[in-house]
Amino acid sequence: MTDVVSMIDHAILHPTATATDLEQGCQLADRLGVASVCVKPYWVARAAELLTDSRVAVGTVIGFPQGSNQPSVKAAEAQQACQDGAGELDMVVNVGQVLEGNWSAVEADIQAVLEVAGNNQALLKVIFETDFVSDDEDKVRLCEICTQLGVDFVKTSTGFGFTKQNDGGMAYQGATPHDIALMARSVGPNVGVKASGGIRTHEDALAMAELGATRLGTSASAAIADQQGSDQDSY
Repeated sequence: MTDVVSMIDHAILHPTATATDLEQGCQLADRLGVASVCVKPYWVARAAELLTDSRVAVGTVIGFPQGSNQPSVKAAEAQQACQDGAGELDMVVNVGQVLEGNWSAVEADIQAVLEVAGNNQALLKVIFETDFVSDDEDKVRLCEICTQLGVDFVKTSTGFGFTKQNDGGMAYQGATPHDIALMARSVGPNVGVKASGGIRTHEDALAMAELGATRLGTSASAAIADQQGSDQDSY
């Protein structure tokens, strides 16, 4: 059985999360043996301190959650994160420029952060925000750009991409099987796929891995680990 727990980036990103949540989250991540924690930017140094003797990497978000910052601002944010101890960066594309088809600007935006990541030996994951970027052709084009530039991962969602429905309500999809399969077949062999948003159970996580996801963004790491253990015990 696939060990999906080791693929998890444990998210500690909710706006109301406190320093206590950070400490407990880092302890949980270390105990479970996940791939990384993904924390709010001002927490990077503290997370790095908490995980000094751990194999769990420290990651953070850039241009989060809207992706609308100037490339120079995203680059500066990335540089600060790396200086604070981040080894992984999850940046949000400029969604408006993607929807406009302004691909040269989108590429320059990603490149600005990629240069910082490369100079600091950090991994770069590019968040498409698939709830907003709903056209498959746009997702494929983003995959092509990310492959050409040499980013490490493409990623579905921030977890905050709610869209307005015809009835006036708000809905959120996050990672979908369709998007993971599409992204997995649209990137080059050296680019991973991170499924993020709405992954709450071991069944969800396993389904995403089987479709081609190589990282999983979730805050439900404990539940997924418990369910994985139960499933293994049943064999």
